[in-house]
Amino acid sequence: MSKTSVPAIEGWFTTDGGAPALLGSRCTTCGTYSFPKETSFCRNPACTGRTFEEVPLSRTGTLWSFTNNCYQPPAPYVPPSDPFEPFAIGAVELAAEGIVILGQMVPGTAVDDLRAGLPVELVIDTLYEDDDHEYLVWKWKVVGS
Repeated sequence: MSKTSVPAIEGWFTTDGGAPALLGSRCTTCGTYSFPKETSFCRNPACTGRTFEEVPLSRTGTLWSFTNNCYQPPAPYVPPSDPFEPFAIGAVELAAEGIVILGQMVPGTAVDDLRAGLPVELVIDTLYEDDDHEYLVWKWKVVGS
């Protein structure tokens, strides 16, 4: 029996294998970008905008900061392995949008391999699986690795 691939969080990203993208919003008043999508009020304190358009965000960015997640997050996190294996987390700056987005680095990326300023790209990868589904999430991959 084959498993169905589904987003772990519906509506936050596309799963197009060739060009996946995070789905954010852009304030129609001032142009401020948000992720996850904003629906209530603009996050720009100088703006009173309350209308937004959904936009795909840049697929590439610059590693702004990073760390090693050495402990298992609490529920609802589902560890993909037992025992838990630490993983790297990256804060990635999307220059075109002027925002920083956190996410796991792809498996096999060690903190010792990372440095601020590295170019990274968005990929879709498995977060965890159950008997029927493979739950997908975005992760960051160093360009050229």
